[in-house]
Amino acid sequence: MAGSVNSGKKLIQIDISSDTVCPWCFVGKKNLDKALAIAKNQYNFETKWHPFFLNPSAPKEGINKREYYMSKFGPRSERMESRMSEVFRSVGLEYSLNGLTGSSLDSHRLIFYAGQKGSEMQHNLVEELCLGYFTQARYIGDREFLLEAARKVQLEGAAEFLENPNNGLQEVQDELSKYSSRISGVPHYLINGKYELSGAQSPEAFLRTFEAAAMAKPLPRLHQTYRTEVGKDSLIVKNANLLQEVT
Repeated sequence: MAGSVNSGKKLIQIDISSDTVCPWCFVGKKNLDKALAIAKNQYNFETKWHPFFLNPSAPKEGINKREYYMSKFGPRSERMESRMSEVFRSVGLEYSLNGLTGSSLDSHRLIFYAGQKGSEMQHNLVEELCLGYFTQARYIGDREFLLEAARKVQLEGAAEFLENPNNGLQEVQDELSKYSSRISGVPHYLINGKYELSGAQSPEAFLRTFEAAAMAKPLPRLHQTYRTEVGKDSLIVKNANLLQEVT
């Protein structure tokens, strides 16, 4: 369980950079959750979610998601949708390209606020936001949807926090600078401040990295996986050199 503590086990801290409109980030989270469940008796875990903006200029009012991808990617958008549907089914979900897309800023403000209440609260909120946006055609910039997700995880004070557009704004910018300024794609994971993983890694890849981090062992072998990058003309970017040690 993310954020659980037992003094008899080593702590694995996981800093995650992601965007709530990135489908690979949600796939990565589902795989991470599987790894956390498998390894919960071996380690304590603390997850922290940090913002990333795939489209910093996305409109706040929202635009039709399917039309946006069609205008951006042309005929390839249908193949991309088919591929994402297949990937989502592999983790037990039905991918939907219905609804609106747009600015994810308010969702990141809310995620920051949830993090002030605890890592498990934050982790659960990310789950609800992604479920709504990727499988239920909910708009990530819709205030009522954000508050509904907050209520589901029993996050109190969310309405008051979001009411002031300045709340959490500086903190989001600070976290962008600290965790996301040197990366070009998400999801991105920093484990125990030393081991980096990028892309929607498999549960097995996470488990091997947990072991390396806990024992200060050499890094596992590089893994090939998928992520979403800023400025890339595709939702699917394959990168073979995604695991490295921070020096």
